[in-house]
Amino acid sequence: MKNTTPIDLTNCDKEPIHIPGRIQSHGFMVAIHHQTLTITYISSNSSEFLPSLTKDILGLSIAEVEPLLALNTGEGQLLQLLKLGAAQQNFETINPYPIKINGNEYYLIISVSGPEFLLEFEPVTIQYDIQNLIGKSVSEILAGKDLQSLLNNTAKGIKDIIHYDRVMIYKFLEDGHGEVISEVKNEELESFYGLHYPASDIPKQARELYKLNYTRIIADVSSVSADILTYQEDIPLDLTHAVLRAVSPIHIQYLKNMGVESSFSISLLLDGELWGLIACHNYSPKFIDYKAREAAKLIGKIVSSALEYREEEEESDKNSQYLAALNGINLQLTKDGELHAALTGKEYSLKDIIGATGVAVLFENEISTKGKTPQTAQLTELFNWLKITMHDGVYYTHRLPEVYPPAKAFKEIGSGIIACMISRDMSEMVVWFKPEQITTIKWAGDPNKPVVISPDGLMNLSPRNSFETWSEMVEHTAVKWTKAEISNVIKIRERILSAIHKKAGEIRMLNERLKRAYEELDTFSYTISHDLRTPLTSIKSYAELILFSNKSLDEQGRQQLSRVVAGADKMAFLINEILKLARMGRMEVEMDKLDMDHLIKDASAEVLAAQKADHVAVVLKDLPAIKGSQVLILQVFTNIIGNAVKYSAHADRPEVVIEGLETDDEIVYSIRDNGIGIAPNHQDKVYELFKRMDNVKAYEGTGVGLAIVKRIVEKHDARIWFESELKVGTVFYIAFKK
Repeated sequence: MKNTTPIDLTNCDKEPIHIPGRIQSHGFMVAIHHQTLTITYISSNSSEFLPSLTKDILGLSIAEVEPLLALNTGEGQLLQLLKLGAAQQNFETINPYPIKINGNEYYLIISVSGPEFLLEFEPVTIQYDIQNLIGKSVSEILAGKDLQSLLNNTAKGIKDIIHYDRVMIYKFLEDGHGEVISEVKNEELESFYGLHYPASDIPKQARELYKLNYTRIIADVSSVSADILTYQEDIPLDLTHAVLRAVSPIHIQYLKNMGVESSFSISLLLDGELWGLIACHNYSPKFIDYKAREAAKLIGKIVSSALEYREEEEESDKNSQYLAALNGINLQLTKDGELHAALTGKEYSLKDIIGATGVAVLFENEISTKGKTPQTAQLTELFNWLKITMHDGVYYTHRLPEVYPPAKAFKEIGSGIIACMISRDMSEMVVWFKPEQITTIKWAGDPNKPVVISPDGLMNLSPRNSFETWSEMVEHTAVKWTKAEISNVIKIRERILSAIHKKAGEIRMLNERLKRAYEELDTFSYTISHDLRTPLTSIKSYAELILFSNKSLDEQGRQQLSRVVAGADKMAFLINEILKLARMGRMEVEMDKLDMDHLIKDASAEVLAAQKADHVAVVLKDLPAIKGSQVLILQVFTNIIGNAVKYSAHADRPEVVIEGLETDDEIVYSIRDNGIGIAPNHQDKVYELFKRMDNVKAYEGTGVGLAIVKRIVEKHDARIWFESELKVGTVFYIAFKK
């Protein structure tokens, strides 16, 4: 029955390429069961290498089959190799094991597939000093001072080792498609440099295998692969880690359409993810043996390690300029605290802290701009949209017209924006702009053209036959914001919030009358709370006396008196919390140098013991000394660590990380957990008295602790803030002046 459903290249994602049921025919394979040590699978081409290895050996023991292999390993040596690898739980120290078959040199490569040992046999071809060549290649590769030089040297070094016609560095971009960013080739070949290839060319499951197998060779696309024979027909053999694993017919046709007869690839990983590939093409069949492939694999790992360093180095000069501007604005904010002054500063402006061409500030109902920005009416609409859209303190995109259609009207100025919210309630924010960058992407063939079905029902990859360059114009897109730019916006937001906080008492939130009322209320809270304790103690004492001395009470009476005692305890706890809060308004702080290592260890131990939470991992990093009141600072950290432990205790792997970092003028402590997090719509109520979030109702607490913490922090002329995400965790920051 012919398939008439439209097919595109994404169908490749469903192909089970790890269980092809075949191997490449330049070697042969035998599988042995772990426990029974019997032959369970054999490749159909085994008899071409050793006539005695036929399907008849299936089910025989390794002791019976080993003589048939005619190896130079000695009697029982193969079994010893298997036992050694099993004991070590890998065969890395054994592979490749040199052997001879009928006088010819082979490598035996052993791996594990479920309950089977896989024994793969490949010919040996390399006769030159591979170790010396690796050393020379690595030295030349790392000599490059920038990322592009590193990649160019890598392509050349790999070509010198394996002698393929073309070696390319292929980088995966964010949407999954790839670009050739470096190439070394024979002179007669056309260049693929700069071409883009659709994400569907390397489907998802293939990418996952590239993360597990650092190298992959296809020796001859025209060779006929060998079937895997077994008496367990319903159990396919997983060839995920097999070096001889056969290739997808779709991929074979793809290579044939390109005119490629042999390919070899090396994975490049960054932070555990597939960054790209070293893709090697040869226009005639070519096999490179295991040791040469391992040499290439080693180079791939070295290059992978160097990628992150080189990418960061590329941004270092630009980031230095951003940092100078950031420090300059910090100084301006410290001097006068005026946001508008920071925007229009003589030496630095907010525009200079990132690679923006313009910046707009909405503050105290006034819009100020610097550089190229949209018109005032357009800015007003954008600010209103951002207030509704932004759920976090910072929002960024390099394709604003796609998510906010009115931006098409000012795409030449602001196709990319990064915004930080100063105050959601007062609709105050800062927005930076980047202009549209019209880009022409050159694809190796039309990436959107579907696969067609031929009359015989087979998929035909003819749309990719020629691989002729197909150009696509990309509009409404700006250059992406870098990690450093986003980080600088987060930093300046905190500085702005700090400056506003310092001025809050003078310019908007408090006046002298409110301060006096606050002090009077503070005194009243202290007095009334203190006076309530005596009658409350009497109530509890008399209730307990009746409960334990009156034997005539029935069960209902005893339950009611127990509720009275419990209610009195809860009331006493609340009164104590209110007294603590009231004392904060009166207490004078005596500043001493504090041993934070000792203090935080004590606080952590106390919290874990009190909450019976020994399963929560508390990780302590650098804990620099600060100045403050030991009693009050201990109370601050005990409270925040207590919350972190309490709200992360039910996580899969609960962890609390405490660390202090020194800046030029502050010591910033962070307490990070992986707990339940705080909902965005509750984050502005965290420090309010008796305010508790909806998602903590099942946890004990009064809603007073963080109010006390905030008062203590303010008493120390310090500042406190936090970042949180539901079901991910929360991190509190406390910045103490040096």
